[in-house]
Amino acid sequence: MKKLLAILLAVAMLFSFAACGGEETADEKSDLKVGFIFLHDEQSTYDKNFMDAAKAACKEMGVDYAQKTQIPESKDCYDAAVELIEVDGCDIIFADSFGHESFLIDAAKKYPDVQFCHATGTQAHTAGVKNFHNAFASIYQGRYLAGVAAGLKLNEMIADGKFEAKDAKMGYVGAFTFAEVMSGYTSFYLGAKSVCPTVTMDVKFTGSWYDEQKEKEAAQALIANGCKLISQHADSMGAPTACETAGVPNVSYNGSTVAACPNTFIVSSRIDWTPYFKYMIECVEKGEEIKTDYTGTIETGSVVLTDINEKAAAKDTAKKT
Repeated sequence: MKKLLAILLAVAMLFSFAACGGEETADEKSDLKVGFIFLHDEQSTYDKNFMDAAKAACKEMGVDYAQKTQIPESKDCYDAAVELIEVDGCDIIFADSFGHESFLIDAAKKYPDVQFCHATGTQAHTAGVKNFHNAFASIYQGRYLAGVAAGLKLNEMIADGKFEAKDAKMGYVGAFTFAEVMSGYTSFYLGAKSVCPTVTMDVKFTGSWYDEQKEKEAAQALIANGCKLISQHADSMGAPTACETAGVPNVSYNGSTVAACPNTFIVSSRIDWTPYFKYMIECVEKGEEIKTDYTGTIETGSVVLTDINEKAAAKDTAKKT
């Protein structure tokens, strides 16, 4: 009897171990490690968006990661990549700023066994470096929808008698006269115009991706020039906080600013980099090639809108965007 009980106990333990095997596997860490290079830190809405996605993707995929912040668009990027590889042991390097690209390509040439992925760049298809890849998303899709939300807000303000339809003017704070910025504000404008036919828009450029004072001053100048709503493609809280102070509605970028701007934030479009980070990790784990040029969309979960702030948005905005 004791022998039979011992056998039954051993079998029960075996089945218990098998049943728990999936959980143990999920908790196990992969040997793979990813290195991230960020232009700024979490104070930048742009970089924080990448940081949040990196953390989420690596946790979900069960891989470790290391990161370098405040890395300018200079040889510092190359040096950061080298340190992430040689000191931290990273197998994949990702950099998040347009100006990082050339320095990342140099690093990719030196380390052919490491995969290098880069956001917003253009050179992967011509550089001839097999382990270097570009990635971006069709953010104009989200910009258009955010523009619809802006147009609905303008219509509401017109209906409330705050200004006439002919004065429905928006302002847009842009970083540079790059195609990424220009296509973004064009899509935003077209989205607003689709519901508010009389809308016009002024644009001011700061010449910097992240300059809180310049972005604030640009938004203030646009408001002083009669703009009834402000949006931006710039990375600080300069424009949103200027709008909150002035009581002017704001459509943000890269994430919700409702905590700091509860009375004026309407919605934000952003790129969710989590799907791409998971994709590049999975490719390396399986020994598959990463696409030279990757473009995420709404369908891939790469282009998203934040929750709408009902306090500031026009009524029924959620149903119409």
